[in-house]
Amino acid sequence: MTLDVHFDHPDFLAVHKPPTIGMHQEGQNIGLVTMLSQQLGGRPLWPVHRLDKVTSGLVLIAKNADTAAALSGLFAKRQVEKYYIALSDKKPAKKQGAVIGDMQKARRGQWKLSTSKLSPAVSQFFSAGLGNGLRLFVVRPHTGKTHQIRVMMKSLGAPILGDSHYGATPADRTYLHALALRFTYQNNAFSFICQPAAEQHFNSPEYNREVEKFTPPWALRWPQLANIGGMHG
Repeated sequence: MTLDVHFDHPDFLAVHKPPTIGMHQEGQNIGLVTMLSQQLGGRPLWPVHRLDKVTSGLVLIAKNADTAAALSGLFAKRQVEKYYIALSDKKPAKKQGAVIGDMQKARRGQWKLSTSKLSPAVSQFFSAGLGNGLRLFVVRPHTGKTHQIRVMMKSLGAPILGDSHYGATPADRTYLHALALRFTYQNNAFSFICQPAAEQHFNSPEYNREVEKFTPPWALRWPQLANIGGMHG
């Protein structure tokens, strides 16, 4: 498999991660970082953030340790805007808004959302029906908790299509994709949008029509969030 390098900067790469590859090696299966390093002739690379194995989309990979530290710092300080898209075949409890709550470990490696807000996972979303039994969600996570968007969708009563770990309807993949990133690095502004590969439900006329209305995602009217658990919107 040849990985798609969406953008090549002297200090970092923006790469499209397929939904079948983990970030790091799992048993005999090499991870995205090793695969990309081999693709680029064995040069050392540093992951800056991560996506779940089932999630496709944009990942930043640094070419040196200093850049890795700088970009990781931007993520830690919530200075990187992240936008995801997801599909569900269930009706959500609400069609747009925010989902805020602490994440707690549950059974079988799952996480669940609680009503407390000591160190909450914070996500905002818009959604639209596709008219084919599916609903498109555009999600802006403000924090980076494990399984954050997957748990958010489950809490809305609309688990992500194909996400068997959270009780969703089976599909050819988990329909969660890291669509866009926007940030400033060394006084230069960067914004990337990377549409998913043409898997079954990410290639329908209904999906293509609706996703255009949400692109670019930073142009949407995201409401300001109050200070919650030290989180500023």
